[in-house]
Amino acid sequence: MNVQLDYKILVLNRLWQAVNIVGVNRGFSLLLQDNAQAIYTRDNSFRLMNAHEWLNLGENESDLSSPPTSKPATSADRYIQTIQLKILVPKVLLLRTYSSLPSHEVKFNRENLFERDGHRCQYCGNQLGAKFLNMDHVIPRDQGGKTSWENIVTACIKCNTRKANRLPHQANMHLIKKPERPRWRPFISSLIGQNYEPDWDHFLNLKKAAL
Repeated sequence: MNVQLDYKILVLNRLWQAVNIVGVNRGFSLLLQDNAQAIYTRDNSFRLMNAHEWLNLGENESDLSSPPTSKPATSADRYIQTIQLKILVPKVLLLRTYSSLPSHEVKFNRENLFERDGHRCQYCGNQLGAKFLNMDHVIPRDQGGKTSWENIVTACIKCNTRKANRLPHQANMHLIKKPERPRWRPFISSLIGQNYEPDWDHFLNLKKAAL
């Protein structure tokens, strides 16, 4: 199939840790500028291929060293069709030099808060759309409560109204879990419960990210 421009590629650092998800244009830029290698995911070897090797792969993969273990092309494979070549789009790239995980903190905002809490009210447990949710100060601001990851939770409008300007126990309400600063990388957390490339499973730890 011809690749869609919004198709995504998983990027690993040189320690094989997931650090980003990029589009096709950015992915091929990393590969062609020799800043990354493509990981062949159709067999269990996860062999590394430079740009020249990958571009020559094309439709015919019989030149691989162990073709019997290679999985045939499927409808899930993406290609870029040029006049002369049909180029397979890599599903995973390995950066050549970058060895760190992103060190910046997750920005505190409404969207990331709802993402942290799974769009679930932290009082009644109902999972709702963003327009039905509010940001609730566990300790009200007029009682010294701060606007921070550790004092803000997702609350449905009904629970937020019921709690009003009180502490949870004063409203006879209880938090599902203690609010904490996120420890996940947003791009990985966003994959939880979503459809994504199955070949990424080997490189992601979504159970850990969901904690």
